[in-house]
Amino acid sequence: MIIKKPKFWNKKKPNFFAYLLMPFSQLVNFFNIVKKGKNFKFPNIKTICIGNIYIGGTGKTPLSIKVCQLLNKKNIRSTVLKKFYNEHKDEQLLISNKTNLISKINRKKCIENAIEKNYEFAIFDDGLQDKSIKYDLKICCFNSSNWIGNGCIIPAGPLREKTQAIKNFDIVFLNGPNKENENIKTKIFEINSNIKIFEGRYKVKNSEKLDKTQNYLAFSGIGNPENFYITLQEINLNISKYLTFPDHYNYKKLELDNIKKYATKNNLKIITTEKDYLRINKEFRQDLGYIEMDLEIVNEKQFLDLVSKK
Repeated sequence: MIIKKPKFWNKKKPNFFAYLLMPFSQLVNFFNIVKKGKNFKFPNIKTICIGNIYIGGTGKTPLSIKVCQLLNKKNIRSTVLKKFYNEHKDEQLLISNKTNLISKINRKKCIENAIEKNYEFAIFDDGLQDKSIKYDLKICCFNSSNWIGNGCIIPAGPLREKTQAIKNFDIVFLNGPNKENENIKTKIFEINSNIKIFEGRYKVKNSEKLDKTQNYLAFSGIGNPENFYITLQEINLNISKYLTFPDHYNYKKLELDNIKKYATKNNLKIITTEKDYLRINKEFRQDLGYIEMDLEIVNEKQFLDLVSKK
């Protein structure tokens, strides 16, 4: 399901609309509590789940890719596993372009296939709320700039479950620099004093290939478009027009044609994210540039030592 986040989700506190929706949030929380299922443990493979409690834009897919790449560099046969969603084909393409991927209609089938292929580590991209699998290691991602938004469960806010769920995780990963990171860490430790916290920074890999003398039309359909636009400014691209679409958006031909016409009329180059680029029709890509990001993990060796334990 494609969701365009309401702006009030990222307010510091709940507003009128959030309070109006809280009865439905309480219902979601009730189902979270009563949701039960058979808990499968897979002894022949180590399972790592990288997910979130904040809906979209927390950087779980880039971290899943990075962890898989780092483990394979250590000669530990690893793959990313992702439950198949038709509307998430962009993420599946992004992962398969960069590392190993197994995608099936459910996570149990994914892991069974990974065992058949003799993988040692299985990294789940998403799935912290799936109670049917007993993961060996659970990593919860947050975007530092949004943290938990207004702190409410959907639909009153952006959270899948209460922040108390942090008690059940082994690692919290904060994506992006933020002056509030130390305050966020304090709040996390108040919930779980034993949890490990790591931070990630993003750098643009193809910055030198981009023409800085041109003006650009930028568009994206990702969980946190604000971060994309900040990145464009940081690498000194001149952005004349911003267009924002919902996460995992399926662009229609007419919309892409209109973007191209506007850019041509105003003498603008067009740029988007790598994830958007991959899900766009190849016919349109020839007029399109994209930003290729690389995730750098602060204290990478310590992080890798922790996740690579068998």
